[in-house]
Amino acid sequence: MKTNEEIRLAALHSLKLLDTPASESFDRITRMASQIFDLPIAAISLTDSDRQWFKARVGVEHQSIPRDKAPCAAVAESTELLVVPDLSKDAHYHDSVLAKTGVRFYAGAPLTTREGHCLGALCVLGAEPRETTENEIASLQDLAAMVMAQIELQHAYGRIEPVSGLPNRTQFSEDVSDLLRGPAWRTAYTGVLIDLAETRQLDDLSRVMGTAEIDAKVRDAAQRLRAIVGGKTTLYHVSTTQFAFIRDRNIAGLDCMVYLRQLLGDLDDESDLRFLMTPAIGVAPLKPDTTPSDFLRAMSSAAQDARLTATHVAVFSQASDDRYQRSFRLLQDFDNALQGSDQLSIVFQPRVSLPDGHCVGAEVLLRWLHPELGAISPGEFAPIIEQSPHIGKMTAWVLDAALREAGNLKSRGVIVPVSVNISAANLDEPDFVQRVQLSLLRHGIRPAMLELEVTESAIMKDAANALAKLQALSDGGVRLSIDDFGTGYSSLSYLQTLPTTVVKIDQSFIRSMDDGFRETNLVRSMIQLSHDLGYQVVAEGVETTEAAEALSKMGCDEAQGYLFAKPLSPAAFEEWFFERKMEHQIAC
Repeated sequence: MKTNEEIRLAALHSLKLLDTPASESFDRITRMASQIFDLPIAAISLTDSDRQWFKARVGVEHQSIPRDKAPCAAVAESTELLVVPDLSKDAHYHDSVLAKTGVRFYAGAPLTTREGHCLGALCVLGAEPRETTENEIASLQDLAAMVMAQIELQHAYGRIEPVSGLPNRTQFSEDVSDLLRGPAWRTAYTGVLIDLAETRQLDDLSRVMGTAEIDAKVRDAAQRLRAIVGGKTTLYHVSTTQFAFIRDRNIAGLDCMVYLRQLLGDLDDESDLRFLMTPAIGVAPLKPDTTPSDFLRAMSSAAQDARLTATHVAVFSQASDDRYQRSFRLLQDFDNALQGSDQLSIVFQPRVSLPDGHCVGAEVLLRWLHPELGAISPGEFAPIIEQSPHIGKMTAWVLDAALREAGNLKSRGVIVPVSVNISAANLDEPDFVQRVQLSLLRHGIRPAMLELEVTESAIMKDAANALAKLQALSDGGVRLSIDDFGTGYSSLSYLQTLPTTVVKIDQSFIRSMDDGFRETNLVRSMIQLSHDLGYQVVAEGVETTEAAEALSKMGCDEAQGYLFAKPLSPAAFEEWFFERKMEHQIAC
C-alpha cells in the first residue's frame, strides 16, 4: 500500500513540471505576487522528495533548495496556507537554509490538484519581519489558484491520453527532447516499450468485444503498469496498446532483462490480459544523435522482434531494423517501378524434356533493377509484394510482359509455352479469370501456350474459391501446375480433384538427393505418386548431370535449372533455343 507522500510524489511527477524550462505564463504570476506583497522574492516552489524546485522565481538565483526545514515542504505536507512572520524567531525554521541566507518573512499558499494532492506552494519572502493582511492572503490564494489552473491547462491540452490518463506521445517527445538537450549527457538512458497486443488480436477483440471494452482493458493495464514501474518513473501512453518509460540504463545494469521479464510476469499475474492479448517488450538505448520519433520507433521495432522470441523481450537490433526499413522502402518504391519502363523486366528459365533434352517451355521470372539500390533479388522483394496490395498489379505486369514477349518469340519461330507464377491473393481477385483471358486475346496467344503456377499453400488458403477459379481457367484452355510441390500442406483428396496437369517438385528436394538413400527415395516416391494421379512431373533446381540422369531413371518428365541454362533475357533465350535445337539436329 502506497503512503500519502508516495501518492503525492507520483502526482507531482506525472505532471512533468520538474526540471522543465522557464515559462512566461508562470513567471508572470510570480511577478504579480512579488508586486502585490511589495517583496523582493517570490517563487512557484514544487516539493520533490528531497528538494524544493522552483518552476518560476523572482529575486533568487538558485533553482532549488534542500527540502529539509523548507516552509514550502510543510505547505505540501499539510495542504494548508503557512505564514511565518519572522523565521529567525520561529522554533522550527530559525536554523533553516532560508533563515541562514537572511530571509525573515515567509508566506506560502498550497498548490493543490483537483484530486487533493499538494504539489508545493506559491510563496513570497522578505528580508524583514512583517505581518499580512486578509487582502494579501486572499490575493496569494487567488494567485495559487491561477498557478494550478495554468498547470492543469498545460497538462491537459494535448498532453494526456484520455483512455488511460497518462502522458501521451506528444509529452513523451517533449520529455525526450529535454533529455537530449541535457548537460553533457552525464548519464545514459534506456527506453522500454510495452506493446500489449498484436494488430491481429486487436482486430479480433474489436469484432467480438467492441472498442469500449478494449479501452477498459487498456485502462486496467495502464493502472497496473503504473503500479509496477513505480511512481518515480513516468509511464507514457504512446499508442492504442503501447506504453513506454525511460530509465537510467546504469540503474538497470545487467539485471535489465530479468527485470523486464518479471514486469511481463507481473502484468500477466495481475490481470486477465494473458487470455486476450500477448504483451511484448522492446528495449532501445537513447542516443545523442537520435530524435524522439526515431527513439520510439526503435523501441517499437524491438517489441515486434520480441514477439518472435520465447521471452517476448528483445533489445533493438540495428541489423533487424535495417532489414525492416529496406523492406518498407522496397514496398514504397515498387509502385514507381510498376509505373516506369526501365526498372522491371522478365527473364526466361528454360524447361527441358529429360528423355530427349528438347526445350518444352520456360518459366517467366521477374527482375527489378532499382535506380539506387541496384538489382533486387526476387527472393527479397517477391515475399514483400505478395503480402501487399501491389500483388495484383505485379502479376498483371508479369503476365502482360510474358505474353507480349511470347508473341515476339512466336513471330521469330520460338513457340514454347510460358509459365507465370500466381499467388493466393490473385485467386481472391473476383475478376482474375477474366483478366487472364483478356490478356491472352490482346496478345494473340492461345490459352494452351500459357501455364499458371500456383503453390499448394495458395490453393489450400481458400480451397473452394481456388478450385472454382482454377477450374474456370482450365476450362478456358489455360494449363495449370502445382509449384514447389512438397513444401506446402496439400490434401490428397484435393490433389485428385485439382484441374492441374503438372507438378513441379521443389528444388530443395532435388538438391538433397545426394544426402542419402532416404532423400533419393522421397523424390522417387513423389514422382511415382504424381504419375499415379495423372500429373506430369517437373524437377526444379537441377544443377548437375548426375541429378538429371537420376531423375530420368526415376521417370521424371521434365526439368529446369542451371544445368540447362540460367534465367535468360528474351533475346538470350531465343539464341539459346535455336542453339539447342541445332545441337539436337546435328546429334540426330
